[in-house]
Amino acid sequence: MVRRVAWWGGMMLAGAMPAQATDLFGGLYKHDVNIFAKKLHEGGADIEAGIRGDAISALGFVGGPAPYAFVSVNTDGGTNFAAAGLSWTFGGPIYVRPGIGIAVHDGPLRRYRGTDRIDLGSRVLFKPELAIGWQVAPRWSVEASLTHLSHAQIFSHQNPGVDMAGIRVNFHLP
Repeated sequence: MVRRVAWWGGMMLAGAMPAQATDLFGGLYKHDVNIFAKKLHEGGADIEAGIRGDAISALGFVGGPAPYAFVSVNTDGGTNFAAAGLSWTFGGPIYVRPGIGIAVHDGPLRRYRGTDRIDLGSRVLFKPELAIGWQVAPRWSVEASLTHLSHAQIFSHQNPGVDMAGIRVNFHLP
């Protein structure tokens, strides 16, 4: 399954990026975070690696979002995923970066395996995200982000969703 997610991630990285990426990023996330739930389904950490392109000037009428793609691998045998989408950056040295994307995961689709895995109901999910960042040096920034995977019950009635919270480091290429 990890190979399948890595393959999809490679395809997303190849198809979603401009000729030259402008940022490389990597992060460490807590998997299946929910402050309202007593019992979570999956554990472990997610290791994330990705690339982000320049803002798309043709989409300036919606704020000039930048394309991104990344792969996230769970360290505890939980759900892995690859995602691609668009993100916006607002602010200066301290900034906010909202984003929306599409993710493909390798987790179960239906609740037939017990409660130790998140059964997401669809192979393809939406991936909204919100990050708060700080430009610590001309080429380096650090972000705290919250990511959600879900399909909003569009593709099936099964839709618990999953949240990840973590820190990532961005490196701006020369």
